[in-house]
Amino acid sequence: RESVSSGSPLEPVLGFCRAVKTGPAIAVSGTAPMGPDGKTASVGDAAGQARRCFEIIEGALKGLGCGLEHVTRTRIFLTNIKDWEAVGKVHGEFFGAIRPVTTFVEVSGFIREDWLVEIEVDAWTE
Repeated sequence: RESVSSGSPLEPVLGFCRAVKTGPAIAVSGTAPMGPDGKTASVGDAAGQARRCFEIIEGALKGLGCGLEHVTRTRIFLTNIKDWEAVGKVHGEFFGAIRPVTTFVEVSGFIREDWLVEIEVDAWTE
């Protein structure tokens, strides 16, 4: 079992890590749009927040010796389902050639009120 942290201040408080690799399977935690300063990135911009989430996810995968090409599933949680198209275009920037299965789900909210999106991914390395 290998794990990687993204440095989120919530990881030690809540007792989780950004991603875990067990054998060929990798699970990446729900990833919020947090900037390196611990503040929300792109406040009010769902597409910008999604881009930040994918950047964090990509860094976590690299920390486990793989990349976006290993992603098999993405789950995109939105506080406003009307943002699906803008966020979907960002998803396409990162996964257009990879084409994992994906799901968009509207939720009532996240830990921080200014988060508009949170994203999870699963990956496979064999």
